[in-house]
Amino acid sequence: MDENLDRLFKKIKDQPFYKLSASGNDFIIFLNFEEKITSEEGKILAKKLCRPKFSISADGLILLEKPSTSSASFSWKFFNSDGSEAEMCGNGARCVARLVEELGLFKSPFYFETKAGLIYAEVKGGRVKVALTSPKDLKLNLVIRTDYDWFMAHFVNTGVPHVVIFWDDIESAPVEKIGPKIRYHEIFKPAGTNVNFVELVEGDKKYLKIRTYERGVEAETLACGTGASASAYISYKLGLVDKKVDLLTKSGEILTVYIEDEENKIYLEGDTRFVFEGKIKKEAIL
Repeated sequence: MDENLDRLFKKIKDQPFYKLSASGNDFIIFLNFEEKITSEEGKILAKKLCRPKFSISADGLILLEKPSTSSASFSWKFFNSDGSEAEMCGNGARCVARLVEELGLFKSPFYFETKAGLIYAEVKGGRVKVALTSPKDLKLNLVIRTDYDWFMAHFVNTGVPHVVIFWDDIESAPVEKIGPKIRYHEIFKPAGTNVNFVELVEGDKKYLKIRTYERGVEAETLACGTGASASAYISYKLGLVDKKVDLLTKSGEILTVYIEDEENKIYLEGDTRFVFEGKIKKEAIL
């Protein structure tokens, strides 16, 4: 182990971490209110600890810290599994809200601070509802050409950038082939974008099926909260669904999105799981 990793391990070896999951997205969370872990160390920890099979495994790592404003109870730093820092994560937001409520740190409802802005959260047992930052940069009916094919797509930022493509049979969508081509497409440089494949299911009750290729994870994930919110919002703007819509994620769990058009707000609601609490062993970061 090099000196930097050894120094980092000494900082965290006696500090508990928490593992929570929401709709199949899982996260490693540290309480970092004393800011012992720096942002650069957060990036290293994310890359080391999020590795499947060799370490804890997760879609992202979150540091909870003191807020910079009195309007928020706390702030966070969110790191994708590749170590990149993201502005926002809907399912991660629901997990941290569940955690701080369960630990008795803050009482629901409350606001917390992200790079995307203030997030409102309500916790009712394992079910958590968050209000995302206002959607922006809506662009409908974009033609995107790739060396795979061309696509009619839609774009909105729900805290992080999202492209939405409607697909007739979502199970057949080649998410891992098309996702990277749009994620890195020149239209969305330099930030890139997440890519959602959506199927509208009509019957007694309309709902959406969704699969997401996530920026920063660089793969399809079992769910994406901001992606579900973006997909519901665009579907609503296209007149396909009502202001309240359920989305069936890859994990099989249901996310519910509420659109408050007058307030320009999106609310995301679903179940969470408090999986375990533990301490890091040195070999987890080797």
